[in-house]
Amino acid sequence: GYAELPTAVNITWSSINFKTILQWQPKPSGYFYTVEIHGRTSDVKRKCILTSETECDVTDVLRNVKETYTAHILSVRPGEIDNFEEPPFAVSEKFTPYSQTVIGKPEIKDYSQKGSQLNVVFKDPLTPYIFPNGSFQSIQDIFQHDLEYKLYYWKDQSSGKKDVTTKSHSFDVSVDSGKNYCFYVQGIIPSRRENRNGQESTVLCTSVGRNILDDYGTEVFIILAVIAVAVITLAIVLPVVLCKRKKAKRARAVREKELLNGV
Repeated sequence: GYAELPTAVNITWSSINFKTILQWQPKPSGYFYTVEIHGRTSDVKRKCILTSETECDVTDVLRNVKETYTAHILSVRPGEIDNFEEPPFAVSEKFTPYSQTVIGKPEIKDYSQKGSQLNVVFKDPLTPYIFPNGSFQSIQDIFQHDLEYKLYYWKDQSSGKKDVTTKSHSFDVSVDSGKNYCFYVQGIIPSRRENRNGQESTVLCTSVGRNILDDYGTEVFIILAVIAVAVITLAIVLPVVLCKRKKAKRARAVREKELLNGV
């Protein structure tokens, strides 16, 4: 019978932008797993039937993202799954996609710094769910007004961050003209108790008036100053030295001529 079959342990839900993977241990030997997804108000759905893997993509059976689900991971032998005897199983923690999926990285589409204005335009992460027309829903389509974005920005090579919030897909912030700024964007669900902050976008930096001093600071300034002083000094000293050498040469020639005449 089923009694001696081991059951799954270390069951975890991994979900980013509503793509949800169920994972567990151990690797089966001599038996298989079948996953059942139980919702509070929905019918039981089976996924990854008779699998020897220890993970299962359950995204498509979690379409009601505000529903709370549990997963039953059944340990079964092939040919016995439809027997009347109930196979041993392990039950996962509860999972509600709407409140627990991680918000993925926003994509920076464009940015510019003109004068004292920094403009950043970004795009929502997409979910695996589609509209009737076949286009993918974004996280904004699902979260609506529960979702907002923060722009964190700071002067290049400075540690002092500032931030602004928006519910649109662009930022316009006032910055110091002529100074380069770095920034990233992050999605936030303020109503959540956990997983409020999403993944951070790639950090990008503007390059307005960027030069070697921005990269290497005062050390380069000092080196350049020393070189400048040396060049100026050489420009002054060299003509003087050459002039003295020329005069000395003339004086020597005159003395030699006088000596010859005296002889």
